[in-house]
Amino acid sequence: MGKFIKIVLIIILIALICLLGRALFINKDAVEPIVDKDSTISGDILFTIENYPKVDASLATQPLTTAIRENFTQKFNYTDEELGYTNTHPGYLRLVDGEVDLICVTEPSEDELEYAKEHNVELEVIPVVKEGFVFYVNDENPIDGLTLEQIKDIYAGKITNWKEVGGKDAKIKAFQRPENSGSQTGMLSLVMKDRVLMTPPKEDIVESMFEIVNLVSSYDNGLDSIGYSYYYYAKTMFQTIDKEIADGIKLLKVDGVEPSNDTIKDGSYPLQTAYYIVMRKDEPAGSPARKLAEAMLSERGQKIAEEVGYVGVK
Repeated sequence: MGKFIKIVLIIILIALICLLGRALFINKDAVEPIVDKDSTISGDILFTIENYPKVDASLATQPLTTAIRENFTQKFNYTDEELGYTNTHPGYLRLVDGEVDLICVTEPSEDELEYAKEHNVELEVIPVVKEGFVFYVNDENPIDGLTLEQIKDIYAGKITNWKEVGGKDAKIKAFQRPENSGSQTGMLSLVMKDRVLMTPPKEDIVESMFEIVNLVSSYDNGLDSIGYSYYYYAKTMFQTIDKEIADGIKLLKVDGVEPSNDTIKDGSYPLQTAYYIVMRKDEPAGSPARKLAEAMLSERGQKIAEEVGYVGVK
């Protein structure tokens, strides 16, 4: 009799294990929320994977949009294919063409505004985090800062030697970014404004922000060079990409003010800008894209932005 009871108990135990395994398998397929042990910000699930809007982002805002998506859906470790990011200019084109619902980028360039106009699309541009436009030199360069006028003169081709701004006797190699890149748009609208940007040699036009930081940081090409980018990318994001290269550049003070989260937040750093949520103006009220924009600007959304190193607008 005792042997029979043991057999029954074993059968019941096996059945329970099977049921438990099936439950775990179903939960896995349903993509149940995962607790992010690194985040200090929690809250309700605001979106499912299915109703999350299609989002594109510039290189410097991808950590922001990814952190937002992970927190709001409580699903983590998205693949590159799932995220589907391109960059600033293709992001604007995709938004106008209706391929994505929302983008998080720098301000639109004249070409991007013209492209939208040609397609009868009006853009809605909303600041989501504050940002600073920065200039950097090789860490071995003795120059620690420049005035805004000196920067303009360098990029207008008026100042051509470091000794003219208190440095060593060496020709300045002033790198630029391609037209319609986010940082080139910032250079024209925030810095040069009414000044004409010099036409550089082809070898001084650098395709990616990674490459320009790498060139300025290097001993062979960068000792006498200067480049520009956005603060978050140059200071925070690049440390995770390649710390050794990031440590080889020095961010310059502008008009005596060092770029930092604090000086960007309080407005004392002179080259202030932002990253923006951009949608089509005809995006319907209550749509997933509009709900996402509202959530990004909420207290929770701004805390997420600050947790990953950005400066909130609120």
